[in-house]
Amino acid sequence: MSTLRDLAEEHTQLRPADIDHLHRIAGDWQLLSDLSFADLLLWVPVDGDGTFLCVAQVRPTTAPTAYLDDQVGRIVGGPEVAHLEVAYRQGRIWREGDPVWYGDVPARHEAIPVRLRTADGEAGEVVAVVGRDTNLSTARTPSQLELNYLTTADDLAQMIADGTFPPPRHPGETTSAPRVGDGLVRLDANGKVTYASPNAQSAYRRLGYASHLVGEDLAKLHRRLASDPLEGTDAANGVLAALRGEAPPRREIDARGATMLTRSLPLMPAGVPIGALVLVRDITEVRRRDRALITKDATIREIHHRVKNNLQTVAALLRLQARRVAMPEARVALEESVRRVASIALVHETLSMSSDEAVEFDGIVDRVASAATEVAATEVSVGMRRKGSFGVLPAEIATSLVMVLNELLLNAVEHGFPPAGEDDAVPVPEGGAAPVPEGGVKPEVVVTAHRFRKQLHVSVADNGRGLPAEFDAERGGRLGLQIVRALATGELRGSIELRNGAEGGTEAVLVVPLARGGDRQPT
Repeated sequence: MSTLRDLAEEHTQLRPADIDHLHRIAGDWQLLSDLSFADLLLWVPVDGDGTFLCVAQVRPTTAPTAYLDDQVGRIVGGPEVAHLEVAYRQGRIWREGDPVWYGDVPARHEAIPVRLRTADGEAGEVVAVVGRDTNLSTARTPSQLELNYLTTADDLAQMIADGTFPPPRHPGETTSAPRVGDGLVRLDANGKVTYASPNAQSAYRRLGYASHLVGEDLAKLHRRLASDPLEGTDAANGVLAALRGEAPPRREIDARGATMLTRSLPLMPAGVPIGALVLVRDITEVRRRDRALITKDATIREIHHRVKNNLQTVAALLRLQARRVAMPEARVALEESVRRVASIALVHETLSMSSDEAVEFDGIVDRVASAATEVAATEVSVGMRRKGSFGVLPAEIATSLVMVLNELLLNAVEHGFPPAGEDDAVPVPEGGAAPVPEGGVKPEVVVTAHRFRKQLHVSVADNGRGLPAEFDAERGGRLGLQIVRALATGELRGSIELRNGAEGGTEAVLVVPLARGGDRQPT
């Protein structure tokens, strides 16, 4: 299904600013639909040929829909759109006419012209029409709540025709807001409550106000109820701003352990301020869960921080022990253990600064690669480079993968580039890589990563001397390669292949499946 913008750009001559305004209406018109107990359809004229195209539709949550089928993308003309033509040409709300039938459903048509105000605040031309179609199959005498809903809906409809609704969205403000059914309060021009829905009354009762809201000055009430005076002042100023014709950002009020979200909207049909509409929602449980999650996240980060500290302590103890060991083989083994422990600590250090159990892995790889060139037991200066992105990885993958990469990088640096004069010490397989010539290409290790079909493909390639002819990756190998194979096929549930590169050197190719909980694609 095409989007509103796609349909408008394909079938109409509307300007980008016009389409943006239609997007804002479609993003905020669930409020009008629920207050109207009616379906809203956004119609745009098709190149002035007397036909109209439906580019958006919303159904009410407070009443049955008039349309069981989706109307978006439908092009109509002739007598069926006469009411739309009147609203579009004359720039007024159309409410005349008899009910029409859609199958077995009788419906009442209304048409609301959509204007976009000019830069100097003047009412601009009509760019579209909102069809307000009400299902009449359940018509009955409206209650006080329904009458207030309908009255407010008519005021907002007139504001759409004036070009003053919906209000502009504040920077950084999300689309989440109280709905009509959460709680509705209507104010007169003096800020006094003229109507409060039962749910709104219940929300204020949670804040500690047990009396009826009707007749109360809502701005003053917010100041009295809020636990934080500054918060109460902000909420009160939001109500006063709406009474002045402005659209303030959403506010929260905390009192007596409860939290309420408020949204204040000006009511100014035909440009005349007549009061304000305040939507409220009790979000106490939502905020309690948020606080619990924040506490849990802080605890998890603290655990990772302590694990990192403990691993660094273990690495320090192993380093001290290595200095006291006389046997060179034992000293080398301990130093390798220090590097392995330090690489795991690096993951936990990153997790301790993250808000979830996932890490941006590129930075970790870069740090491990830099450390590998600094601590490797070799006299050759080796460059290190990364191509592609690992993206965000869950902790269970990151911990094992960093150990695998640490071993592969150290192995490439230490064994791929022997000191001068040692090239003949290790035989080169027939057709394999030749030793790096003196004064030739600078020794380099390249780490490449990309994602394909829910798999992470990683290669660690060097331009060194290549693998010896008798090398058997499955049977032989040092402890580091045994660790690599065990982690790659076990913890990571992937595969690892060591081979001579097509253009020389050695290449380790690792494939890791990512189809497990918590993985996210790179952003």
